[in-house]
Amino acid sequence: MIGMNIRVLRKKHKLNQEQLAEKVDVSRQTVAKWESGEAVPDIYKGKILADIFQITLDQLSRDMSEEETKRLAPKGRQFFGVVKVGERGQIVIPKQARDMYQIQAGDKLVILGEDATKGIAVLKTEGFLQLAEMIEKAELADGDIE
Repeated sequence: MIGMNIRVLRKKHKLNQEQLAEKVDVSRQTVAKWESGEAVPDIYKGKILADIFQITLDQLSRDMSEEETKRLAPKGRQFFGVVKVGERGQIVIPKQARDMYQIQAGDKLVILGEDATKGIAVLKTEGFLQLAEMIEKAELADGDIE
């Protein structure tokens, strides 16, 4: 379970056993034993591994298939699945995402895009307005210093 997760995540992060061992401050043989299931990391080393892989300790230790492990989202980010765009451009935000971010019918959302990744982000209007205010205050503060 945890051994397969370590192996899959190590490969996902393009690390060999020696490189991972250096980051965790253990021997390559220790990493090999973790991956084979012969040994398991202690809680301290597990936390270091989770930080390296940008996941939670719970995700690292969870019993998952190899495919699930490959799809793990970095800590602080969520993966809610895939949605299909309707004929008129509409999408349905997955229930888990709506619940987590308290999105309800009638809420106004801001849609942002990024050219480099061709990514789209959806923000609640309130959060976007707070961000805009923070940026404006920071710019004003910078102007006061000069």
